[in-house]
Amino acid sequence: MLRAIWYLVSLLVLTIWHGGKVIVARLIGLPNRPGGLYDRTARVWSTGLLRAAGVSVRTRGLDRVPRDGPVVYASNHQSFIDILALAATIPGTMRFVSKKELAKVPVFGAAMRSAGHIFIDRQHRQRAFEAYEEAALAVRAGMSAVVFAEGTRSRTGFLLPFKKGPFVFAIAAQVPVIPVYCAGTFTILPKGSMRIRPQPVTLMFGEPIPTAGMDYEDREQLLQQTRAVIEQFKIDAGEAGR
Repeated sequence: MLRAIWYLVSLLVLTIWHGGKVIVARLIGLPNRPGGLYDRTARVWSTGLLRAAGVSVRTRGLDRVPRDGPVVYASNHQSFIDILALAATIPGTMRFVSKKELAKVPVFGAAMRSAGHIFIDRQHRQRAFEAYEEAALAVRAGMSAVVFAEGTRSRTGFLLPFKKGPFVFAIAAQVPVIPVYCAGTFTILPKGSMRIRPQPVTLMFGEPIPTAGMDYEDREQLLQQTRAVIEQFKIDAGEAGR
């Protein structure tokens, strides 16, 4: 219980402090440069919250990520801890492609929008694809993106069906897709729970899947290739039973 209280207090304080800095930076027109305030603030915020939750992050396969250009990270999603672990670990400049509901969270949503994260309206197909087109433009301009392929957090730990939109977006951007599995996050902070169970987590990165030359008709093939890697990671992590 004390851990949960400390985490909630940290979430409130760090979000107001760092989120406020990002909002002000955008209001005064501070440019969104690689390694600049927007990138540094996300890393410091997420690292601080991981410490408050008692969570350490290990990586496997991070050396597979190309450093000479942007990529699309396609990850599973089991917990809010996934967001923190990815934000604290992924190298270079990246932004999340997130559900629009997060935009309504006080301070947090405004800070995400100010930093250039992109929101998806999953209830309106046309708006969703317009947002993915916006994300593709950002990636082609040099900014990596993180998408949660299931579209929402799993309440059971089992992989949900993957959405096609993220893979249409990756093909439109014509950059490699990096499959990512967040292992160990489900039991730390499951969806709908505020109880913290500290433990190490592991981010598992797959080989880049090239999209150069792919078109819209290849979206299902790309989805299945990515899912196969993530499913194998789930087995390797000993989490195949859920």
